[in-house]
Amino acid sequence: MRLDKFLKVSRLVKRRTVAKEFADAGRVLLNGVESKASSSVKVGDQLSIQYGQKTLIIEVNHLAESIHKAAAADMYSIIEEKAHTDHSLF
Repeated sequence: MRLDKFLKVSRLVKRRTVAKEFADAGRVLLNGVESKASSSVKVGDQLSIQYGQKTLIIEVNHLAESIHKAAAADMYSIIEEKAHTDHSLF
């Protein structure tokens, strides 16, 4: 499954176009490597997604072309969630 589609179906990102923008901006790592939106995601892969001041590291549990909203979170397991803080003064 394409990376951008996985992010959308799993509801980690609201829209597929936004998922593509995340990948193009280098904010998504697939197994530790910056990846394009067209990169292939497989079960067992690890994704690191940077949302502003937060980074979410997940492992892919299963893939589905479409899924109910309530079951979307079952597609992945959260390994770590990091909050980034900027302590610099202006």
